[in-house]
Amino acid sequence: MDSLPARYDIAVIGAGMSGASLAAELAPHARVVLIEAESQPGYHSTGRSAAFWTETYGGPAVAPLTNASGPFLDRPPADFADATFLTPRGALHVADAASQPALDALLADFAGSGITLTPVDRAGLEVRLPGLRAGWERGVAEPSCADIDVAALHAAYLRAARRAGAVLLCDAPLLTAERADVWRIRAGAHDLAADILVDAAGAWADPVARLAGVRPLGIRPYRRTIAQLRIDPPAADDLPLVIDAAGRFYFKPVPGGRLWLSPHDETPQDAADAAPEDLDIAIAIDRLQGIVDWRVARIEHRWAGLRSFAPDRLPVYGFDSAAPGFFWFAGQGGFGIQTAPAAAKLGAALLLGRSPEPMVAAIDAAAYAPDRTTLNG
Repeated sequence: MDSLPARYDIAVIGAGMSGASLAAELAPHARVVLIEAESQPGYHSTGRSAAFWTETYGGPAVAPLTNASGPFLDRPPADFADATFLTPRGALHVADAASQPALDALLADFAGSGITLTPVDRAGLEVRLPGLRAGWERGVAEPSCADIDVAALHAAYLRAARRAGAVLLCDAPLLTAERADVWRIRAGAHDLAADILVDAAGAWADPVARLAGVRPLGIRPYRRTIAQLRIDPPAADDLPLVIDAAGRFYFKPVPGGRLWLSPHDETPQDAADAAPEDLDIAIAIDRLQGIVDWRVARIEHRWAGLRSFAPDRLPVYGFDSAAPGFFWFAGQGGFGIQTAPAAAKLGAALLLGRSPEPMVAAIDAAAYAPDRTTLNG
């Protein structure tokens, strides 16, 4: 790697939602290259999302990113998209006897947050969830929950990045990254150089760091399984996203009366092309049939994706204090899509050394820094 045929200010590794959104924010201000290992961006986690925006997801420490992203997703700038990315859905957190403490904890965690959470009794549950079995006596409605058009959002970010001059390289797995006066990078058949290397590689965040000679942060990938079911009676279009308060399942309707169902699994696995396990599908269906009396007529489709978490389960945004020119933009769990607008603006401000935009000015970036106490002890 003696020659430097292509020189950039910033090289972003990973063109899923994280990398694409960050590149779109950076490209108007810097020469950016977006490097993707697969033949198409978003092949792994971004393309396999259950696609909902929920203010409580990820807990109180993630909520500021979610809340800041909501208006952008609902009413994007005209030069970014010509339609909303959100469709109202509403969520219903449900509890049986075993999960009632978790429901109480949800209410306590978000008390005073401004997020509307409304307790629901058995009669209210029956209205919202026909076929509810005995034993499910309490719930909490979260009316702000919405479906996200993930594909449209990801495409809009890629389009914005390209329009601002970012270069996208696909089929370009990162092979080497060495720091001298700049980062010298080989990605697939490409040799290039960049002043800053951004790790937005999702489940591959720690492997990318190791390859670059940077100490990993303990970001672990976990498998999440989803099945599309044909059920009898068909799922109503206005069915809310139903979430077990204890984290044992969630489901939501999709067009055609189908249902997307997950056992809410988090199975550790190495970064790879995740595939669903038959046992996880069976567990999910068993849990579904434990709450409603619907008949599962057919499993039409099944898939799995990876979500990656730092040890404290918060995202990691910022420069590595021990590795000059290495910027973390990873560990975004399953909330990376619903927080993408705020995360990208916050990450760009940190990376460029600029004051954050008003949309994210009130967010405490130190909570997500790579050297935070909760991450490194």
